[in-house]
Amino acid sequence: MSPGPRLHVDRAGIIRSAAQIPSPNCDSRPAGTKVTLLVVHNISLPPGEFGGPWIVELFTNRLRIKAHPYFETLADVRVSPHFLIRRDGSLAQLVPCALRAWHAGASSWRGRERCNDFSIGVELEGADTVAYAEAQYQMLAHLTRALRRRYPIRDIVGHCDIAPRRKTDPGPAFDWPLYRQMISPRHRAASPPA
Repeated sequence: MSPGPRLHVDRAGIIRSAAQIPSPNCDSRPAGTKVTLLVVHNISLPPGEFGGPWIVELFTNRLRIKAHPYFETLADVRVSPHFLIRRDGSLAQLVPCALRAWHAGASSWRGRERCNDFSIGVELEGADTVAYAEAQYQMLAHLTRALRRRYPIRDIVGHCDIAPRRKTDPGPAFDWPLYRQMISPRHRAASPPA
């Protein structure tokens, strides 16, 4: 893994070096809830197209519905991840990790319902069957390390794992073995210091 940025998560759950794009689609986590789950998603708007302002507009409730026929299906959708990683590996934060982002929907993991309560959501700009960019894996690995330093994250899953009847992301194009290798302690020891 390339040295890349050493990200720091402050007490409010903010990574100051990430672009800050506040989303209103969040609220308080239940009192005493620990963050133990990291959920990997993908998104592209319109589906299969990358770039443009549409993803951020969706997450900030400013999506111009008339800009594309597909957007009419999203007219009343209110969603947000904590983080968005673009194709070029750039990182944006939409919700502080101390708050509950609305990314998982109806979901369950290890017998616990409402995964939004105890998880952090990361959206990769991508599609289920399109290879993700190396820069995205690099940033996701750096982000994962930073989050693990701050929170007792035990599990890292795809949206498909917590909502298998509804969701398929991050899809078969996501290289789980590569990602897991990149975040393993052994891999970090072999990498230049960040």
